[in-house]
Amino acid sequence: MKPTIETIEFHGIEALRLHGPRGSSAVISRLGAQVLSWTTPDGRERLFLSERAVFDGSVAIRGGIPVCFPQFAGLGDLPKHGFVRTREWSVATQRCGDDYALATLEIADDAETRALWPHAFRAEITVMLEVDRIDVELCVVNTGAAPFAFTGALHSYLRVVQVEDVALEGLYGHDYRDAANGDRIVRETGTELVVEGEVDRVYHGIRRPQLLQAGNLTLGIQSQGFPDVVVWNPWLDRCAGLKDMPADGWRHMLCVEAAIARQPVTLPAGEEWYGRQTLVAV
Repeated sequence: MKPTIETIEFHGIEALRLHGPRGSSAVISRLGAQVLSWTTPDGRERLFLSERAVFDGSVAIRGGIPVCFPQFAGLGDLPKHGFVRTREWSVATQRCGDDYALATLEIADDAETRALWPHAFRAEITVMLEVDRIDVELCVVNTGAAPFAFTGALHSYLRVVQVEDVALEGLYGHDYRDAANGDRIVRETGTELVVEGEVDRVYHGIRRPQLLQAGNLTLGIQSQGFPDVVVWNPWLDRCAGLKDMPADGWRHMLCVEAAIARQPVTLPAGEEWYGRQTLVAV
């Protein structure tokens, strides 16, 4: 069956469903241009979406792949993770081939965004779905007359059966900022990261791909353009304080995010920036 794209209602909001090759599928919400589901041909959901997620735009949707722009976390004066996660995006492109389905959503500045962040911009999210792979690309265009600086991330929530049983490879030898332990800078000395408590780390200058080993749900993770990798799990206590997460939600997710966190990108007037995260079912 040839790949197709349809407009659907997903938890009461408008979304696109990409039907990819061999039964793969993905759902992208117009709210936040957020990938909310990615299912591989074996029928397995690869992204975590909280059963208590809020879909009315009052807060960001908890799960999937939120787009953080033009600020990552609380590293600045804007709302945490910026403002595009709770705004409607427009569908710009839909295209299918024999072995892929692709959609692009876009958003631009308006009076409301300029009141928070006084810059002219256009941002695009392009999602390409193949048999066992999904690519999510963020493009930022400076449409104004002066440079601006930004941070951001693709805040991917990866679904796991039990987070205590997973191992993340590919971060050995890199420094990270340990936000769960006073923002101290630590050198990663282990060949794999295992989750045994709250994890909130920003790894810097990553050039190698990561491999998330989770039994038979192994994923390869690679980014381009994003210099940092964020690994986050709230664990039991911090999860209990999140109203849009079930009590055991922490056990079934691990965020491995492509990020710009340590050093903002300065984008000259008229220029474009691209960053991409690729997830591959291994």
